[in-house]
Amino acid sequence: MRDTFMPLAAVLMAAGSLPAPAAAQQATGIRYADIPAGAYSIVAQVRARPGKEAELREATLPLIALVRSDPKNLVYLLQEDRAAPGHFIFYEVFATKEDFEAHNAMPYVKDWFARLPMLADGGVRVMRMEVLGLGRH
Repeated sequence: MRDTFMPLAAVLMAAGSLPAPAAAQQATGIRYADIPAGAYSIVAQVRARPGKEAELREATLPLIALVRSDPKNLVYLLQEDRAAPGHFIFYEVFATKEDFEAHNAMPYVKDWFARLPMLADGGVRVMRMEVLGLGRH
C-alpha cells in the first residue's frame, strides 16, 4: 500500500473543521475563453462633486454585485483613483452592444443614473471599445 500525503488544510476541510475556500464553493471569475472576439467593452469614468465622494462611493459599490450577477455581463471592474478619491473608472465587457444596452435598461442602472446629478461632477464619460487580442479574429 502506498502512503499519500494530504495537506493539513485538506484534512481539516474533509473533517468539517475548516470551511472550503470560496473559490472552491463557487466557480466565478473572468474566463478569457468565454469572451468573444470583438466583444463590446465600456470604459467609463465619473467624478464626485466636491464633498460627495463618500455618497457616490456608497451609491456605486452595490453595482458590483448587481452587474456581475447579470448573465450577459462577462467582466465588470469598478476602480477608484487612489490619488483622487471619488474618481471612479468602470470597465465592463459584454458580448454584444445589445447586451450592454439591455444592461443599461435594468432598473438598478437607471436608479444609479438618476442619482448622478446630485452626486457627480459632469456626469459619466464613456468610451465604447472593442476587445482585441483574443486570438479568434
